[in-house]
Amino acid sequence: MSAETSIELPGTGTTTRGPRTGIATVCLSGTLEDKLAAAAAAGFDGVEIFENDLIASPRSPARVRELCADLGLTIDLYQPFRDFEAVPDDVLAANLRRAERKFDLMEQLGADLVLVCSSVSPDAIDDDGLAAAQLRLLAERAAGHGVRVAYEALAWGRFVNTVDRSWEVVRRADHPALGLCVDSFHVLSRGSDPALIEEIAAEKLFFLQLADAPHLSADVLRWSRHHRLFPGQGAFDLPAFLGHVLAAGYTGPLSLEVFNDVFRQADPGRAAVDAMRSLRALREAVAGRGPARVRETLRGPGVPPAPELGGHAFTEVVVGDAAAPRVRAALAALGFAHTGQHRSKPVQLWEQGDARVLVNSSAPEAGVAEVGALAVDSADPARSARRAEALLAPVLPREHRAGEADLAAVAAPDGTSLFFCRPGADGWLADFTPAGARGGTAITGTDHVSLTQPFDHFDEAALFYRSVLGLAPEAVAEVAAPFGLMRSRTVGGGGVRFVLSAALLRRGDWAPAVPAPQHVAFTSDDVIACAEAARAAGAPLLAIPDNYYDDLDARFAPDRALLAAMRECGVLYDRDADGEYLHFCTEVLGSRVFFEVVQRIGGYGGSGTANAPVGMAAHRRGRLARDGG
Repeated sequence: MSAETSIELPGTGTTTRGPRTGIATVCLSGTLEDKLAAAAAAGFDGVEIFENDLIASPRSPARVRELCADLGLTIDLYQPFRDFEAVPDDVLAANLRRAERKFDLMEQLGADLVLVCSSVSPDAIDDDGLAAAQLRLLAERAAGHGVRVAYEALAWGRFVNTVDRSWEVVRRADHPALGLCVDSFHVLSRGSDPALIEEIAAEKLFFLQLADAPHLSADVLRWSRHHRLFPGQGAFDLPAFLGHVLAAGYTGPLSLEVFNDVFRQADPGRAAVDAMRSLRALREAVAGRGPARVRETLRGPGVPPAPELGGHAFTEVVVGDAAAPRVRAALAALGFAHTGQHRSKPVQLWEQGDARVLVNSSAPEAGVAEVGALAVDSADPARSARRAEALLAPVLPREHRAGEADLAAVAAPDGTSLFFCRPGADGWLADFTPAGARGGTAITGTDHVSLTQPFDHFDEAALFYRSVLGLAPEAVAEVAAPFGLMRSRTVGGGGVRFVLSAALLRRGDWAPAVPAPQHVAFTSDDVIACAEAARAAGAPLLAIPDNYYDDLDARFAPDRALLAAMRECGVLYDRDADGEYLHFCTEVLGSRVFFEVVQRIGGYGGSGTANAPVGMAAHRRGRLARDGG
């Protein structure tokens, strides 16, 4: 079985070789047939068959083998076989009988590698010599069936729970059909040094399983069973881990084994695409930082490098007939001017400084106001588009007339369109007929766009923006909001910043209906002056209660005049070790969108997440007052 696969680079007509890719069926939702179809459609080369999935299938092992072959999938591993080694003789006899039955099954299945997890059984004895002898016996039986055994140290194994100890057991057993399965979660969750893997003989590295995870203070078994993530979605340094494994000489598949409550309930086709995107991004990251022998193993990143970004080009807000006047009035009150009308579409260009908002009046429902598209300035839009396609972002077809800009666009996980633009007036801006002069100067640009994600797609969205645009993620923040716990994560770089948030549980129907609020945050060098001017111009600014400012005074003791000005204009405040952050918001305009103006002082890098509960409560009060609730 070849350890390499070909990846076609979109738009180039060329391919690059690289390690084969695999995914454990336990990663995905559905029946075994659903999972196999999703893995094949996403481009995986092989699968790990999880025993429970096979048991629940009406197909015989031989028919599962045929289905995988029809789908172009190899069966790289059958798993798990539990609680075998270092046991009394009577238990060993029963374990060997169990193993023989599984080896017969594997022959029908066409799988030649079985995963044996280190024992958690109360029957197990703390004796590496005994464990080695019994695993050698198992390997001898396996070899008679044309099967090899991959021994894995579970992080919660009763005695063998580290990769170095599992290697010692395998080394002492000294059988050609016995090797190791190395799992990133089991190594990194215990804080083990992955560099130790380079000391393992290459021919004994039988299999590799990859999973990311957030840093948690939790029982390691619960952490593993519920909170694993695809590479790039968590906090583990998987590029370094994989670099060590490849440097040790591993040449097998890069296979994902992710236990996650959300993924196992999500659409398997979508989850499989997310999984493949994570592997391609991981491969790129390792190729970019590994030693020469690792780069040679990967044979190139397989994904066009991310071009340099120059900031937010524009944000498009799609509005219906009822919401359109409110959105336009709010922009005007904030100092924006209607500077252009699209030549063929019902789209207005509003500008102030380097901030640009497109108001698209095509929403079919009158009250709709939502972010429909995001655009970034790219040094090479065509390469940005090829990169996005290589990372499995759906390419969006676009209609445009002769002479209009043909902008490349892909779909983000929540359906938002993502455009890649070349900076300069000779690009997409030429599609607009001038309609007036630019607005004021209080707002200088776009700081970030905040997008609420369905909880099921929160981690997928973070990986999408991080990998497609080459952005850097910040740590996940959680905040107790009026309607439940909220999770937030910022990804940014090159003057581009997206703040992604999600409610841990879906909201009930009792609250005013803003199920997934979004906002566009603009930058200002003087947010107080901007707020005063916007209020005087009639902007529907969010009213912040006095209790907030009393608490602010107690916590930070800001300058008295500044505190009074913030109180007067509804300006919120945050501070960290690097700087300060002042911001104010409008009310929700239509169904989902509101605007925010921010000022960063010093090196403050956050987005005022600590103030989110205050803002959410204020938005609810404003919504109730406006709707007569």
